[in-house]
Amino acid sequence: MKRLFGSVAGLVLCLTFAIAASAQTPAPLKIVVINTLEFDGEKGIVKYTNAMTALENEFKPLDAELKTLATKYENLAKELKVLQDQIAAKTVPVNEQAANAKFEEYQNLEVQIKRKQEEGKERFQRRQPQLLGPIQQDIGKAMQEFAAAKGYDLILDASALDQQKILLAYIPNKVDVTKEFITFYNARPAPAATASTPR
Repeated sequence: MKRLFGSVAGLVLCLTFAIAASAQTPAPLKIVVINTLEFDGEKGIVKYTNAMTALENEFKPLDAELKTLATKYENLAKELKVLQDQIAAKTVPVNEQAANAKFEEYQNLEVQIKRKQEEGKERFQRRQPQLLGPIQQDIGKAMQEFAAAKGYDLILDASALDQQKILLAYIPNKVDVTKEFITFYNARPAPAATASTPR
């Protein structure tokens, strides 16, 4: 399965904090950017990366099975094409009963692949929030702590803005605090909640 499954879906990262403004002149807003796509990977958030790897490993057997079935499906398609060509050319006698059995096997295999894909997708959609939900919630809390400690009024998720086709033409290095937040998060103690085991 691709790491695409590792998107930080549902994590609210645009956090605003009310600042007591001076009666005379309000202080300028401190806005920074964090790219949540960098949470997964060797230099990312360790707990998040480990959870994504565990999720990926959990679905590897299904992925391998689907690849095996897909190969068998492709080979059957090639065999059927040869049979069709032989029937059309009438140069080689073809056992119609055997050909029909092979075609039925091909159709059944197609149904089996689609069913397994749908079941896998449904199981993944149930499992992903079970495994990643507690970590995403903890990241949200850590984001609030980080913003409060640094005095940030607004944190924008660069990847979410990109998905919404909001172009950030230029982000100064001092505004992108992704690496700083990752370091901050990785230094925190482990959350009390643990991910549930698959059913």
